Amino acid sequence: MHDISQYQDFFNSYLKNQNISKEPKNLYEPMEYILGLGGKRMRPVLTLMSAEVFDTDYKKALPAAMAVEVFHNFSLVHDDIMDDAPLRRGKVTVHEKWNINTGILSGDAMLILAYQYFEQYEPLVFRNLAKLFSKTALEVCEGQQWDVDFEERTDVTIPEYLKMIEYKTAVLVAAAMKMGAIVAETSEKDADLIYDFGLNLGLAFQLQDDYLDAFGDPETFGKQVGGDIIENKKTYLYLKSLEFSTADKALQLENLFHLQLEDNSAKIETAKAIFNESGASKATQEAIEMFTLKAFETLEKMAISEDKKKILKTFGENLMGRTV
Repeated sequence: MHDISQYQDFFNSYLKNQNISKEPKNLYEPMEYILGLGGKRMRPVLTLMSAEVFDTDYKKALPAAMAVEVFHNFSLVHDDIMDDAPLRRGKVTVHEKWNINTGILSGDAMLILAYQYFEQYEPLVFRNLAKLFSKTALEVCEGQQWDVDFEERTDVTIPEYLKMIEYKTAVLVAAAMKMGAIVAETSEKDADLIYDFGLNLGLAFQLQDDYLDAFGDPETFGKQVGGDIIENKKTYLYLKSLEFSTADKALQLENLFHLQLEDNSAKIETAKAIFNESGASKATQEAIEMFTLKAFETLEKMAISEDKKKILKTFGENLMGRTV
């Protein structure tokens, strides 16, 4: 096994050697651009790590890891269009740098490219990877649609919100881990367990992302801080604030989340103050810890060495304490 930074280096080296740039340039250059913006490469790292957890060389999992990263970035390109987001990882988004039509088409091509990476595997492994990938991709789209629907609803519940982020974010983290297990051709039981580990870790990750969207440092977060507030997204912070607040404060927050403003500075600060005063900020941090600990409990059921459990646990702990 290797450490996280080594897996990141292995994957980044593999990514640099992919010949994505070709004609027509306006189709392929946006792909190279979004893939080149960096990030922690959490999902492909998990695929590589998972393969080695089950005693298979990470190199065998590189094409599957690439498929996961290409798909993830495809979803970011389209999400940024839907959210009209100006920044991604601190840089201009694809649709802002080129245009919306180019962003849509390049994103579509990335989805197809992701599937092509599975073609490097033997038929049984290919089938299992493609089956999991198709299920996951559809769930991600369902999660995205729920996310959009929730912007217009005033009756979103916390269980509904958790289901939405499970589909929109956590299932891809879980699938990334299970793909490593599939490449390693491990037992179905352990493949399912590492999926559950990834699912809980993914839920913690998205709740952390929601928290950082409001309270992160713009210099390190890489996205527009307060974006969820501007978009009137009913996040865990928002829903917990409604649950914990007085009737007056809850009404103030609800009214705030119906506004579409040119200058959102005051809206963001007011919402953040309510999040803090109500105790929603603390409750969100507690939920992040809860899902992380649930992931760690899953590790104990897996037929792997204590050393390997420790490596996966360290990854989860680092994720829970991230600032980006």
